[in-house]
Amino acid sequence: MASRVIRNKIDQREGLIAQLQNALREVKILRGFIPICASCKRVRDDEGYWEQIETYIRDRSEAEFSHGICPECMEKLYPEYFNR
Repeated sequence: MASRVIRNKIDQREGLIAQLQNALREVKILRGFIPICASCKRVRDDEGYWEQIETYIRDRSEAEFSHGICPECMEKLYPEYFNR
């Protein structure tokens, strides 16, 4: 009886360890310096190619993007629609 309880505890612990290992494999973290163009905001990757920041972050993390336009840019780019 005692050995069955101990075996059950060991199995539970091994199951939790396996779950944590799976979770760690799925984690993606951006670290360090990210070279970004001060003008167009594209990012230079490790091979020296420039790509849009959305693509760079999406490919290296779990982040997804949706696009909109902030009020300041709306007024600057589309003033004829902003004040309506």
